Amino acid sequence: MLLPILSLLAGFLLLMWSADTFTDNGAKIARIFNISPLVIGLLILGFGTSAPEMLVSGLAAYDGHPEMSIGNAFGSNILNIGLVLGVTAIILPITVEKSVLKKEWLFLFLSTLIVGFLLLDGFLSFTDGLILLSLLILFLINVFRESKKNSLTDSDSLEINSQKNEKGRIWLLLIVSLIILVSSARLVVWGGTRLALSFGVSDLIIGLTVVALGTSLPELAVSISSALKKQHQMVIGNIIGSNLFNTLGVLAIPGLILPFQIPPEVMSRDFFFMLMFTLLVLILSMRLKISRFGGFILLTALTIYLYQLFWI
Repeated sequence: MLLPILSLLAGFLLLMWSADTFTDNGAKIARIFNISPLVIGLLILGFGTSAPEMLVSGLAAYDGHPEMSIGNAFGSNILNIGLVLGVTAIILPITVEKSVLKKEWLFLFLSTLIVGFLLLDGFLSFTDGLILLSLLILFLINVFRESKKNSLTDSDSLEINSQKNEKGRIWLLLIVSLIILVSSARLVVWGGTRLALSFGVSDLIIGLTVVALGTSLPELAVSISSALKKQHQMVIGNIIGSNLFNTLGVLAIPGLILPFQIPPEVMSRDFFFMLMFTLLVLILSMRLKISRFGGFILLTALTIYLYQLFWI
């Protein structure tokens, strides 16, 4: 019992340091290569935090525990919006660009609907996995095509020239902080899972809560750090990118490795809430800002979901 608790504490401490370092150096890389912080959030953080979960989902499916994979994917998406976006907006209201709602959010919403359609038969098949993976590749191609900014100011150019001299150091810190960010989340997941198993909690519930919370911790740490440094687009890119990788990547892998029957409550409860939270992002962003009140709405909705998960 002591080792899981120590794992949780160490994981949280490392998360705080690595999130701050990642945010600083991610913003510098974005400026050096003339790309938007939104892209850093969508690609580097989105993929970096979800890649280990793709591996975990594959191993879980291979070992005969695919329910943990789908619980991880759906639960992470719900927590990313309800907890991460909610807490971040309460700390500091988040500015949202209209183009994000028209492109990245729309792609996430359509992807969520497609997942719902594919799983209506209660089965995640190999074909379903291929479709989801193809959508992820399509999204990545589109992001790469639109990653360049239009122009820079003279002051930006002067700052970039000074940062280019430290490019190697910045890349090193970015990569190291991302590795520590993901590894510290794994420490939290391991400790939390061991504690949950000791109380006899099911695979699906562990995936929806403990594992999902652990995979959302990097997003939470980086989002808070980014918001405090006024990197609003990195916050939004962080959430949308991570949810897309969860929906299309993490969910696709168990289908490709070991197709399985979906528990009925996943579609009637978890998918419904995941879709609702995705819609809430649009509703709360109608004025191009998610306010503190919007953050409270997200946390309230998350509380309702957790209540249904454990007490109904």
